[in-house]
Amino acid sequence: MNFHDQIDRSFDGQLSPGEWDALQEAVIDDPELRTAYVEKRWLHALLEAESARLPALLEETQWTQPAPVKRPLVWLATAAAVVLFGASLVLFAQSRPKSIVATLIEAENCRWAGSDLPTVEGAGLTAGTLALTEGMATLRFASGATVTLEAPSVLVVESAMKCRLIEGSVVADVPESAHGFTIDTARMEVIDLGTRFGVTTTPLGDSNVFVFEGEVKVNRDDLPEPKHVFAGKSLVSKAGATPQQSDQEVRRVEGPAASPGPGWTAVTTATGRGRDAYLRRGDQNGPTGAHPLLMVKHTDLAPNNERRTILSFDLAGIDRASLRSAKLVLKLEPSGLGFSSLVPDSRFAVYGIVDRAAATWSEIDLLWKNAGPLVSEPLSASVATRLAEFEIRKGSPNRLVEVSADAFVDFLRTHPGEIVSLMILRETGESDQQGLVHAFASKEHPTAAAPTLWLQTGSEK
Repeated sequence: MNFHDQIDRSFDGQLSPGEWDALQEAVIDDPELRTAYVEKRWLHALLEAESARLPALLEETQWTQPAPVKRPLVWLATAAAVVLFGASLVLFAQSRPKSIVATLIEAENCRWAGSDLPTVEGAGLTAGTLALTEGMATLRFASGATVTLEAPSVLVVESAMKCRLIEGSVVADVPESAHGFTIDTARMEVIDLGTRFGVTTTPLGDSNVFVFEGEVKVNRDDLPEPKHVFAGKSLVSKAGATPQQSDQEVRRVEGPAASPGPGWTAVTTATGRGRDAYLRRGDQNGPTGAHPLLMVKHTDLAPNNERRTILSFDLAGIDRASLRSAKLVLKLEPSGLGFSSLVPDSRFAVYGIVDRAAATWSEIDLLWKNAGPLVSEPLSASVATRLAEFEIRKGSPNRLVEVSADAFVDFLRTHPGEIVSLMILRETGESDQQGLVHAFASKEHPTAAAPTLWLQTGSEK
């Protein structure tokens, strides 16, 4: 192999990673070739440094008598030789191709945005960022660890033994060869001790780790020493309290979702006497009327994690008799609880509450244990009527969900009171009790639009 020719080509970045590795080994092993490399590197750098003076120097070579060597140029060449001799190894290190630390082994039906790494299935990955907006993707690290990324997520690949989850959810399967594999979030460092585990983190700052098998060690700034988490257990790190805002502030800051077109009127749960909350069978944390998320989950594997969302809209001033169309718009948000890979594509149902007593619920004290008929299974026809359904697929982006149906319009037209209450249930179960908890933005969410009813009234033209 002609390494002298490859040295010249290396200065212009023309070598493949394989050719570069072969050249580096040859230069390190062969003193003569090493000398040639340093000399050529020096000459190349000198020509670049003196490029502006080359025309004048070429004119000097046309003199009939040899001109004395200009001392400044000698000094420059000598200094350059000394500096470049010492810097040659640094230049090698700086231009060396980055090492492959992981491979994207599955990326079917994925959408990406903001990644600086290749996103084609089978691509080798160096250190860098992957931003998955839709779908599920799997990485196999050079250490042997496998990480499944669930959209929407942002993951920074750092090395064969470490990555950092900026936002979203991942499930890691770590063999013995990769013990010590680490996943960082903004609030915790999760170190594998031989296990299968999942990590989530949300834009609101919450982080959660759940261990399916084995054991992990968790470091957190607020813990005096590492915490060990074993199979079947989880550890949650909550962000600081969400800045409190009055209803007036929320209503002024949070506008409704984008209008579906001219002639539509928006009513949100932050309008007038509107309200929103969710019910959890376990009721561990009290009423949820001030929570930024409205959570929904259906499971037979962990009954106390069952969740339902309830919404009320103030339709005072709306001419419901002339209502032609209606849309319920919800903003899907990450809950930071559970994993999308453990629940199939999910069907949701929207019910209209017809029991007038049940519809007079309060955000301040509503709990599963005092919700009465609202938590009956199944919901009685005397309590609520099924109006519409929608689907959320695994790995869906944080998008707007729009729900409309003729039965929905009929219910709004004929409902006797000005306050209309709706309940949202997930009808699809899950394969593991750590399946995803779906969530929508409430009127207290700091950035997303509140649940919105878009109403179109008047005669058709």
